[in-house]
Amino acid sequence: MNVERPRLARPLDDRVLAGVVGGIARRFGWSSTLLRVVYVVASVLSAAFPGILVYLVLWLLMPEDG
Repeated sequence: MNVERPRLARPLDDRVLAGVVGGIARRFGWSSTLLRVVYVVASVLSAAFPGILVYLVLWLLMPEDG
């Protein structure tokens, strides 16, 4: 049985900055609010730089949902 998931894209309706975390949450069927909290906590615990860098790279690589 093949369940079709939404493609990995930055949604227009679930954004705080660029929609990266909202797109990841939508792709895997997770809560975008919970994923944002986890992402911020993980970024802060890792001295923030790796989390910011990953976010910027994903912002450039993920297409905008349209």
